[in-house]
Amino acid sequence: MSKIKVKSFLSILASKVILFLSQKFFKGGSNFPGKIALKIDKNILKTISKDYKVILVTGTNGKTTTTSMIYNVIKENGLDVITNNTGANMLPGIIACFISNFKFKNNKDKYAVIEVDEANLKFITEYISPEIITITNLFRDQLDRYGEVYTTLNKILEGIEKVPNTKLLLNGDESLLGDLTMPNEKIYYGFQTSLENNNKIDINADAKFCKFCKTNYSYNFVTYNHLGDFYCPNCGYKRAELKYAVTELIDVNLEGSLVRFNDHEFTITQSGLYNIYNALCAFSIAKELEIEDEIIDSSFKKQTSSFGRQEILKIGDKEAKIILVKNPAGYNQAIDTLCLNKEGFSAAFLLNDNYADGKDVSWIWDVNFEKLSSQRISEILVSGVRLYDMAVRLKIAGLPHDKFIVEEDFEKLTNKIKECSEEKIYVLATYTAMINYRKHLHSKGYIKKLW
Repeated sequence: MSKIKVKSFLSILASKVILFLSQKFFKGGSNFPGKIALKIDKNILKTISKDYKVILVTGTNGKTTTTSMIYNVIKENGLDVITNNTGANMLPGIIACFISNFKFKNNKDKYAVIEVDEANLKFITEYISPEIITITNLFRDQLDRYGEVYTTLNKILEGIEKVPNTKLLLNGDESLLGDLTMPNEKIYYGFQTSLENNNKIDINADAKFCKFCKTNYSYNFVTYNHLGDFYCPNCGYKRAELKYAVTELIDVNLEGSLVRFNDHEFTITQSGLYNIYNALCAFSIAKELEIEDEIIDSSFKKQTSSFGRQEILKIGDKEAKIILVKNPAGYNQAIDTLCLNKEGFSAAFLLNDNYADGKDVSWIWDVNFEKLSSQRISEILVSGVRLYDMAVRLKIAGLPHDKFIVEEDFEKLTNKIKECSEEKIYVLATYTAMINYRKHLHSKGYIKKLW
């Protein structure tokens, strides 16, 4: 205890007490204890993180699932590891995570796999020099907060500039992450094969123009949105050489995927190309930590969904899968997943416009809901703060409005789900809509663990 400052000691103690009370009586409190700790000691993060080898995960989509995969692989390898699994990815939440795991006497080597909000990275790297920072992708998200993708990139680079000795593990298929003028060691992962051999980028894709000469990119293939094997036909800028890659897509179905990363076969238990990206990132981190393929595969096979990320629940006799959707790129991937269905299903669309969702909901017009018009959807449930905006968008997309069930109240929405004619229901919800609906389901006993 003599090695820690009195201010830091009081900060940790006060935060631990508040954390205990918050979790016991309010079933939450992932940010507030960190705020209290910062009030007492503004440098507390440096103290509580100093014994950890830290891996930071940032980017627009896939942070929570990728963080969970990396954490589980490291744990499967028998190493001591912590993570912020509640998704509290801003400075106070990250501080609360470290404090909840803090011990005054602990000399063991240990890892921390931490999800970080893009705009908060610079606050974290002020106090932590990570072993690795990984960036998943950059898409338009919360336009009122981030603006366009270049704004998001600049916010992330502000954080990286503070840690020039940190290794960067980057998505090579993300054109915005190539040729970064940073002194850091850079390693890239990506796809060396594609599912549909499509080389035409969508008109609403996020980063269509060369970041050096502004010419339209060409592609050997596109995976989704603007990700893929890109090159500029004008200035010659192209995708970096990949150290870790998807070399074969053996099977991609509604339940998951069987793929080959480099020279080894892996089973991924969650569907969609975006989850293959998440797993590839986790695999790349694991290989940088010299973890064996067999251990990685074993961990992947045990991987369960993080809350709200393809989480499957029983609501009455219905199987409801909750899918977080927060921007056009992610929503289109979720729709592609729904389109893998061979049988009929029902779907609920929950749209909110709270701060964490982004106040501007115009992005739903860049989502390709039209793909769903040819699917066998028996009931179309619509809810959330902006339910009428969503209903209009779905009607314009060609979904049959006579199947619409528009219901703001969660109790009534749940009853309507229980009355659906299909056994399988997909609930596509923006962030706070997902959080609030899960809280409602928890209060009714449909979910045992809220976080």
